[in-house]
Amino acid sequence: MSQSLSPGQRFHAWLAGSADEAILRWIFRCTLAVTITVLAVDLASMQGWIAIPDRGAAAPAEVREDSPTLNLPSLVPSILSPLLPGGDKRLMPLPQPDSALAQPMTFELVGGGKLLATGSITPGISQSFAAEIGRHGDYIKTVVLNSPGGSVADALAMGRLIRERKFATEVEAGKYCVSSCPLVFAGGVERRAGQRASIGVHQVTAMPSAANQAPRDEMSLAQNISARCQRYLDEMGVSLQVWVHAMETPHDRLFVFKPDELKSLNLVTTAAAAPSAAPAPAKTHL
Repeated sequence: MSQSLSPGQRFHAWLAGSADEAILRWIFRCTLAVTITVLAVDLASMQGWIAIPDRGAAAPAEVREDSPTLNLPSLVPSILSPLLPGGDKRLMPLPQPDSALAQPMTFELVGGGKLLATGSITPGISQSFAAEIGRHGDYIKTVVLNSPGGSVADALAMGRLIRERKFATEVEAGKYCVSSCPLVFAGGVERRAGQRASIGVHQVTAMPSAANQAPRDEMSLAQNISARCQRYLDEMGVSLQVWVHAMETPHDRLFVFKPDELKSLNLVTTAAAAPSAAPAPAKTHL
């Protein structure tokens, strides 16, 4: 019967049998670990992940664990962020509309067959829009939007009416169409966006029940609205990835599409016409 060996004796026996191979493996692993650590520190320093406290600077804003902008671990290289859930988001705070855009949407017929739709999509505004179309539909060619969004049901109704009447839609340069407004925009048979036009989406929120109404199943309601919007976008020929971005973005943030994304997702179908240059003054001969 062989005598049992102590742990130290077994280690020495193993090392004696394969000393060169074991030592080389150990050196390689240690070198690899040190290299990865050094590279991580270098990348963190270059990208600003390791912050150097500035005694004269104001204290940074508090970051909570449930913060919607806290998507990535603090030491993940930016090159890896598109591979992680939510890593490719470009979230921005929800813009606060000015006094004009905060008001219920108004409609103004201007030259070139354009109907300017400016302001918030308040509940019931789709009926005012339908009345405007009934009065001037023969002259309207394009619905020009500048809106912070609002009621999803009214946005869907307006978009369907736009498609039924075969109007185009447009967001002019420097204007914006966000929240539920892109649903109206999607109704155009032709959809145009000018330079620096902001088109963005976020999650829908259910309005609270009135005091005299029975409580609603908010989750069921949100799912129903989501299904309606997806079906609508599909019917309008828009990629459902638009709605994926909306559902991934908290309701107090905004996902703004880049110009190439607007085209690849078929939300924009054609480039907006460049503003016409002012005619040159006529030459006068003395």
